[in-house]
Amino acid sequence: MAAVRISSRSGLPSLLLYLGIGIAMGQDGFFDVKFDNAELTQVIGYAALVVILAEGGLGTKWKEIKPALPAAVMLSLVGVAVSVGVTAAGAHYLVGLEWRQALIIGAVVSSTDAAAVFSVLRKVPLPSRITGVLEAESGFNDAPVVILVVAFSTVGPVDHWYVLVGEIALELAIGAAIGIAVGWLGSYGLRHVALPASGLYPIAVMAIAVSAYAAGAMAHGSGFLAVYLAAMILGNAKLPHWPATRGFADGLGWLAQIGMFVLLGLLVTPHDLLDDFWPAVVVGLVLTMVARPLEVFLSLAPFRLPWQEKALMSWAGLRGAVPIILATIPMVSGIEGSTRVFNIVFVLVIVYTLIQGPTLPWLAKALKIADDPSETADLGIESAPLERLRGHLLSVAIPAKSKMHGVEVGELRLPSGAAVTLVVRDGKSFVPTPPTVLRRGDELLVVATDPVRDATEARLRAVGEGGKLAGWLGTEPHPEHAEPFTGPHVSNALRAVKKLGRTPDGASSRETKDRATKTREEKHREARNREAKAREEKAHR
Repeated sequence: MAAVRISSRSGLPSLLLYLGIGIAMGQDGFFDVKFDNAELTQVIGYAALVVILAEGGLGTKWKEIKPALPAAVMLSLVGVAVSVGVTAAGAHYLVGLEWRQALIIGAVVSSTDAAAVFSVLRKVPLPSRITGVLEAESGFNDAPVVILVVAFSTVGPVDHWYVLVGEIALELAIGAAIGIAVGWLGSYGLRHVALPASGLYPIAVMAIAVSAYAAGAMAHGSGFLAVYLAAMILGNAKLPHWPATRGFADGLGWLAQIGMFVLLGLLVTPHDLLDDFWPAVVVGLVLTMVARPLEVFLSLAPFRLPWQEKALMSWAGLRGAVPIILATIPMVSGIEGSTRVFNIVFVLVIVYTLIQGPTLPWLAKALKIADDPSETADLGIESAPLERLRGHLLSVAIPAKSKMHGVEVGELRLPSGAAVTLVVRDGKSFVPTPPTVLRRGDELLVVATDPVRDATEARLRAVGEGGKLAGWLGTEPHPEHAEPFTGPHVSNALRAVKKLGRTPDGASSRETKDRATKTREEKHREARNREAKAREEKAHR
C-alpha cells in the first residue's frame, strides 16, 4: 500500500508505480521472472476491467452525469472515429507502420482512463460539467474501441467501414439494453428482498454488475457498456447498506488495478522497448497534439462549451491500463508485428502519462477552470438505512467554507420527521438544542424518516450553499416539505416580536414554548399509537 500513498502525494497516477513494480520483478529486473503469456494477461486484464468499470459505475452520480451524456456519447462515437483515423495516419506516414498495425494502434490508444485523470486532479476539483463528460466518456468509449481492435486484429481482410459502424451500433444497443435491464432488476430485487446478513449486500451488488457483462457478451453485445450501465443504475438506487457496498467496491477496484498493472509490467521486456521508443514518442505526439484536440473540438462543437474547457478536455485524455490490455489482443490473434504494437503502446502510455499527469492541475489553474477546494460548499452526506424504523441515519460533515457555519440548529428548518440528534465537535459529541450554533468542521448525525429523506438532504445542501437564508435564494427543497414560514417579512416580524417577549397572536414566548412542547408530545404520542397499532395488525395477520 506504500505505492498508493506515494501516488497520492506525488500527484502521479498509480499506474506508473504498479507498472514499475511489475517491470522490476520481470525480465531484466531484480527477480528476473520470465512471463510471456499474452493470452493469460488478456483474460485477467478483461476481468480486472470489468471490476474497474463496475466500481466506476457505482460511484457515478446520475444527477451530475445526466447533463454530460450527449457530449460524452459524441466523444465516445464521433470522437473515437476521428482519433483512430488521425492517429493511424500519423503512425503510417510518420513511423512507417503498415495500415493494419497503424489502425490497431490508433484504435488502442483512443480509449481514455478516468482513473488516471482523476488521480492527478484529486487536489484540483473541476466543475461537474467537465468531470461528468470525462467520466462518462471513459465509461462509454471502451465499448466501441474494443470492437474496433478486435475487428482490426482478425486474420484476413478488414470489413468495410460501414459494416464496422453497423456492428458497433448493434453491439452498443444490445449492451445498453442488457445493462439497463440487469441494473433495474437487480436494484429492485435488493430493495425488496432482505438478505440474511448485511455483508452479503456488497457481494450481491458486484455479482449483479458482473452478470451484466456476462449477459451482454453472451448476447453478442458490448459487455463493457452493459456492466458500466448496470453498475450506474445500482449506484443510484439507494440500496441498503450502501456505505459498506461502496467501500467494498472501491477496495476491489484498487485490487484489480494493482494486479492488472503488475501483470502488464511482467509481460513487457524492457530491453526491447528501446528500439520502439522514438516511434512511440512520435505517435503519442500526433495523438496528444493533433488527434485528441480535433476529437474534442469537432465532437463538442454543437454544445457551445467555452474553449478553455475544450482545451482542458483535450489535455485530459490520459491513457491508462485499457490501451495496454487492448494491445494484447493482436498478440493473441497472431497478427504480424503485434509485439512492436504492444511495445509502442506501452512506451506511449508511460511517457505521456508522465508529461500530462503533473501538468494537468497546472493547466486547469492556468485556464481558470479549477475550483478552489477550500471554497466548496458541498456537504459529505452518507446514509445508513434503519429498516425496522423505516428511517435513515445521515452523517453530515461541514466543510471549512460552508455557509452552514454560524447557522443555529433550529434555523436549519428540516422537514417534519427529521432531526439533528448528535453533534461531534473537536472530538467531543453532544446532543444539540435548537439554539446550538453549528461551526465549520462539525459532524452531524441526522435521523430522517423514509418519506422525507430526500427532502432532508436537499435542505441540508441548500443551507450549506445559501446559509440560513437558503429558503429565499431559490434553494428550498420541495414545497410539500417546506416549513410554514415562507418569507423574510414573517421572519423579521417574529424576530421583532421575540424581542418584546410576545408572539403575533398575543401569547407570551413562555406560553408559545409550552404550546409547542404539548404539540410535539401529542405528535409523538400519535406516532407511538400508530406504530403499536401497526405491530398489532401485523401480529394478528
